[in-house]
Amino acid sequence: MTEFSELLEDMRRRQQAIANGGGADKLAQRRAKGLMTARDRLDSLFDDATFQEMGGHVRHQARAFGMETRELPADGVVVGTGYVDGRMVSAFAQDFTVLGGTLGKMHAKKIVTLMEEAAKFGSPVVAFKDSAGARIQEGVDALSGYGCVFYQNVLLSGVVPQIAVVCGPCAGGASYSPALMDFIIMTRANAYMFITGPEVIKAVTGRTVALNDVGGADMHAAVSGNVHFLAQDDSDAVRIVRKLLSYLPQNNSEEPPHRPSPDISLAEDDGVRALIPDDPQSPMDVRRIIERIVDPGEFLEVHRSFAENIIVGFGRIEGMVVGLVANEPTVRAGALDMDAADKAARFIRFCNCFNIPVVTLVDVPGFLPGVEQERGGIIRHGAKMLFAYASCTTPKVTVILRKAYGGSYLAMCSREMGADFVFAWPTAEIAVMGADGAVAVLYAKDIKAAEDPKAKAKELAAAYRAEFASPYLAASHGYITDVIDPARTRSTIALALRKALSKRELRPPKKHGNIPL
Repeated sequence: MTEFSELLEDMRRRQQAIANGGGADKLAQRRAKGLMTARDRLDSLFDDATFQEMGGHVRHQARAFGMETRELPADGVVVGTGYVDGRMVSAFAQDFTVLGGTLGKMHAKKIVTLMEEAAKFGSPVVAFKDSAGARIQEGVDALSGYGCVFYQNVLLSGVVPQIAVVCGPCAGGASYSPALMDFIIMTRANAYMFITGPEVIKAVTGRTVALNDVGGADMHAAVSGNVHFLAQDDSDAVRIVRKLLSYLPQNNSEEPPHRPSPDISLAEDDGVRALIPDDPQSPMDVRRIIERIVDPGEFLEVHRSFAENIIVGFGRIEGMVVGLVANEPTVRAGALDMDAADKAARFIRFCNCFNIPVVTLVDVPGFLPGVEQERGGIIRHGAKMLFAYASCTTPKVTVILRKAYGGSYLAMCSREMGADFVFAWPTAEIAVMGADGAVAVLYAKDIKAAEDPKAKAKELAAAYRAEFASPYLAASHGYITDVIDPARTRSTIALALRKALSKRELRPPKKHGNIPL
């Protein structure tokens, strides 16, 4: 009869083999390159001693074509749950030291099981992607595995937050799982993501391209828009994950982790006034306005390198979690284009999924004109913003800082698009078009006949702003809640948010709306 001590020794031996992944030498090589192993990544994510592994003994069950029967520790993926700042999180990390982290039937089954448990317990999912792709030796079983993972990504969408960390290769079909998740964080070192790589592109098109041009982190952050956060390395990526989670609820049935201040400060902030240019045509750096509105150090910008003419991100105002959307006049004058519309719409819809109030700061001259924009479908892209705001039932507070012209006034969450509160600075201009353009159309003959056409145009533009674009005109028609001193912006938003946290809004029963994709 086997003694208990022998059973314990066997258990420890098996556990050590699983922990060693592809072998002590391979683990050491990764660390020597400054890369974390799969278990290092999970250990750095979770609070100390809270990680519990699931399915460590699961492995490939049958001999596949061309592959000798051999042990694949944890089948190339470490799966489990733990706590991040005291809140439960489900996570997995693909282990590149085990057959390149390739995905096979059991590898996928472990991931799917974790995601099913995440839905059951209502916990966010964090995925560390580091895989050479489908396990070719397993054939259609590997493809089936990817399909099961994708299906779970969609089932979890809008139920629990999903965060992908691309910290190694993520090629071909493997790239669709991160794309189906809410946020992608990608490391500049060692990571790439594409459907078809440079070799395939050259074989099919004859064009030679560099790996970074089609799959690098900087390209995806600034050009394709696939990546929401750039990380310098694994440690930085984990830091971003933890920061992001600090703004998010566990699931769609919970409120965000608000930490409301006992008393809202009503003090005026003269610093905001100082940021407003005297010339209404001069651009205003809206990031500096955001810094004055949110609590100190409480702004996490999302998609910073993509569509820089609009800013989105998470913050806290008097302890309340908010999603911020703001035009950035220093880039393309803050005009909305296709990418900006997509960026904003996606972010607004995420906030709505997870009960996060939306604060919108408006300084927009319109939609970006141009043949490329029209041929590219700016109508369809702009409609996504309208759809996103109108669909959003969380508290919505809008502040019109300066320009709000034409359709872009509506696209930036006007009262008509469902804003609960719309405030305006005295500098706000709300009109079908800018004053200069309007007088050029309405008073072309008068300007041409004037002794000094430029002076006449300037005079008429000033009169037009005062009479037809004044925030007081909009307020008199009930479109503006109030015209406020810029110095009171933070306290005004905070009070409105605190009152709106109990908001309940019912919509007509339906399966879902049909967003103009």
